[in-house]
Amino acid sequence: MRQVVIPKYGPPSVLAVREAPDPEPGRGEVRVRVEATGVNFADILARMGLYPDAPPLPMVVGYEVAGRVDKVGPGVQGLAVGDEVLAMTRFKGYSDVVVARPPLVLKRPKGMSAEEGAALPVTYLTAWHAMIVIGNLRKGERVLIHSAGGGVGTAALQIARLVGAETFGTASAGKHATLKKMGLDHAIDYTRDDFEVEVKRLTGGKGVHLVLDPVGGASWRKGYRLLAPTGRLCVFGFSEMARGRTTRSIVKALKEFVTVPRFGPIDLMNRNAGVFGVNMGHLWGEVDLLGEEMRALLSHYEAGRLKPIVDRTFPFAEAAAAHGFIQERKNLGKVLLTP
Repeated sequence: MRQVVIPKYGPPSVLAVREAPDPEPGRGEVRVRVEATGVNFADILARMGLYPDAPPLPMVVGYEVAGRVDKVGPGVQGLAVGDEVLAMTRFKGYSDVVVARPPLVLKRPKGMSAEEGAALPVTYLTAWHAMIVIGNLRKGERVLIHSAGGGVGTAALQIARLVGAETFGTASAGKHATLKKMGLDHAIDYTRDDFEVEVKRLTGGKGVHLVLDPVGGASWRKGYRLLAPTGRLCVFGFSEMARGRTTRSIVKALKEFVTVPRFGPIDLMNRNAGVFGVNMGHLWGEVDLLGEEMRALLSHYEAGRLKPIVDRTFPFAEAAAAHGFIQERKNLGKVLLTP
């Protein structure tokens, strides 16, 4: 099989395509011939040496793939050779062959392409878990979506519309027109405007009920100040550590950690507010929970209520360009690799 490997920490150019033996499925596992694999910001942080959960070097990252089952291990029921599937992987997704375990391997609905299948698991699960499972977003509430043009951002926008929430989103100005066509109510140019000031202005000082923030540091502090009574701040990333750099900077990382706010229980109680975190990588052992959430997402896809937005696909040989495309904030939707 072919894999995109991170042999050492560094800029996108360190990514290399290498050959490795095909894996064999064990009991309760299936093998998938990959047609598309998702690229996530966690992969970029892993390449830079800033992702604490990443495997040791040399590593093959990747959490989500779509393709066809080509071998079934003992004890597997409900899946057969030839089935078109999407699958969640605990790394190794940057491969043209992966082994995964049901229920984290699901048949793709009729009409779902491999590209859509690979674009759905991580971003839509993150947004669904943050907004519906923990965030309890309800009709008429106001939600602030940071990085609204990214993979999680576009997924969150669709889910917010499904719920009937009012949406505020940060994105560079060049993405505003497209995001508004997708249903974003209020677009904020984070490169020019202070989102805290803008949200206060747009809401008449009332703030929002839910903030989705993968940025980190000082952004979390502002988001907390924007919470209306019963408001919830969801933190699910720390992209600020990689902003403006393609290689690791321990000094920058430490500076960003210093800006992380401390949320005291007394203040939370007095404000009737909540702060919670989401890390889907730490839920990999909760296969029943993830399977249930994935089935809910697929049912909405089949009903036409959710549809993954794929911006660009890159072949394995251009994985460095895919990483650069995301890190330069050029994408509007999901970025994929194709073997």
